[in-house]
Amino acid sequence: MQNDRQLVVITHLSQLLTVITGFGGLIVPLIIWATKKDENYEIDSHGKKIINFQLSLIVNCIICIPLILLFGLGILGFIILGLFSIIFPIINAIKASNGENPSYPLSYNFVS
Repeated sequence: MQNDRQLVVITHLSQLLTVITGFGGLIVPLIIWATKKDENYEIDSHGKKIINFQLSLIVNCIICIPLILLFGLGILGFIILGLFSIIFPIINAIKASNGENPSYPLSYNFVS
């Protein structure tokens, strides 16, 4: 059980790879979730929320591109999404280590 909880925390924190390296924030959690989802319900549940959040960040970034022309709202959107992509994986890793359910704002339901 403790091993599984650590893996869930690692999965949440692996989203920060995009901030550090520029890529990997979707790939690594997707690989962890895809390989371990059948072994543990907690990993499956958290993994789906992480994948949905990462895909939602990508979609929202694409939406921000044309919004740059509209009074620079896209730039504000990029800043907010950047902060969300750093803050919420950390908050939800802490929640996961305490056995709580994660919550990601602005997250669409791609994988259910």
